[in-house]
This record gives sequence, structure tokens and C-alpha cells, in this order.
Amino acid sequence: MKGRAGGERGKTMRQLGLCDEEVAGAEGFDRAEVIPLHEEAEEPRPARGMRRAGWLLVACGLALLPWLYVLATGLPAAATAAHWPVAWVGLDALEVLGLIATGLLAARGDRRHALPAAATATLLVVDAWFDTTTAAPGGDFATAVAMALGAELPLAALCGRLALRTLSRPA
Repeated sequence: MKGRAGGERGKTMRQLGLCDEEVAGAEGFDRAEVIPLHEEAEEPRPARGMRRAGWLLVACGLALLPWLYVLATGLPAAATAAHWPVAWVGLDALEVLGLIATGLLAARGDRRHALPAAATATLLVVDAWFDTTTAAPGGDFATAVAMALGAELPLAALCGRLALRTLSRPA
């Protein structure tokens, strides 16, 4: 029934009903029961705690909007970070762990690969963003753009696709 229009599905159900009526009139049958072949599954309503958590997250996100303005107008154009190498090595190490975990779980056919895939896709996009926005003009910027377009964003797209395909399929 997948892919049929609602009217065509209704027509099929009427045809089954007629067929059942014919069977009901046959010898040895008192009445026929129509069993629908396809029922529209209702989305289960999330638990109250989950709904509250969802709305709390939405409220927090909206509350941070004014903070974006404060950051955009108040941060200096240039800054020095005390632990710059640790920040970048840490980010890339998380990406490595995410890629390996996603790959191992996906290779085993484990549906849980969707979780590290989604996290890794996010990390790769963040890495591409910060690489390109913090790179010095010239060769550094060209290298950052090449890495973003040639490695980080395609890997992020692959991880995102793996996560979405898995999460959109029924268990």
C-alpha cells in the first residue's frame, strides 16, 4: 500500500469490504470482519517531562538571542588564546573518535551509529567554520577553505546522511 494515494487506498478497502460481504454470504459464515491492511500510525505523544524539556530548550535558545548581539558588538576583532593548540587538537581528537566510532558501529550494522554520526557531523561543520573564520588571509585561508570543501564538509554530509537514514527508518 505504500505510495498509494488516500483515494486509491479507500477504493482498495471498499473492494476488500465487498469481497468480505461475498464471503459472509457463503455457506458456513455468519459474518465477515474487515481487517484493514494499512492503518495510519499515529505519532505517540511524548511524555510530559520530555515536552517540558523540549520547551525549556526552546526558551533557552530564544533567551540567548540577545546575547548574540552582545557578543557581536562587544568582542574585540583580535584576541590571543592561552591554550590555542590544545583547543584545536582537542577538537580534531573528538572528530577522530567520532569517525572511528561511527565507522565501527556502521560496519557492524549497529543502528546506534546514528548517535556518533550526528555528533561527528556537527563537530566537522564547527571545525570547518572555525578553520575558515580564524585563518589568516592568504595561504592559511586557502588551506582552510580547501580542507573545509575537500574533507570536513563532505565527511559531515556523509555522517549526517547516515544519521538521518537510520533515524528515519522504523526499528
